[in-house]
Amino acid sequence: MKLNYHKTHFLTSAPDIRHLPEDIGVEIAFAGRSNAGKSTALNALTNQKSLARTSKTPGRTQLINLFEVEPNCKLVDLPGYGYAAVPEQMKIQWQKALGEYLQKRECLGGVVILMDIRHPLKDLDQQMIEWAVSADLPVLLLLTKADKLSQSARSKQVKMVREAILPFQGDIQVEAYSALNKIGVDKLSAKLDSWFAPILTEE
Repeated sequence: MKLNYHKTHFLTSAPDIRHLPEDIGVEIAFAGRSNAGKSTALNALTNQKSLARTSKTPGRTQLINLFEVEPNCKLVDLPGYGYAAVPEQMKIQWQKALGEYLQKRECLGGVVILMDIRHPLKDLDQQMIEWAVSADLPVLLLLTKADKLSQSARSKQVKMVREAILPFQGDIQVEAYSALNKIGVDKLSAKLDSWFAPILTEE
């Protein structure tokens, strides 16, 4: 069953999991370094220019932001990890909220991890993949800003990342993505459809 992601709307923001709505349905989390282009990727998927806030300053997503595609089907924009020009104390607070969400949210059905195609698999990205695999969650690795590379360089990077993640031994798919040229948007929506499918067949 194909969902219409263009109907996605903002639901709520929360500083931590205690302020989130009831833990039901299926949530798909979008995670990545602060400059990986998470908000831009969400806007391209939903065909809405300003659904998720984009900023020239990385690290502006400081809260857990929930968007509803359909009842019981939600997309979650998590605080960016890594680079962000903010006070250390605030950074620690975000990391805590991020870790708590990933470990304790029962309705989490999959994780989309976004990485700049030119600089993939940094330490924190690998930690995130490790965590998801150990939690038995399927992962989609989106290599963003794919329009910055030629087609052959893009294919080479995708192949390199696919080989590099084999030791993780998880359910991990790797795709190139460009919000600008709409590369990989169809693959992202197809993967999300498959993750939301169990809840849709129940209804």
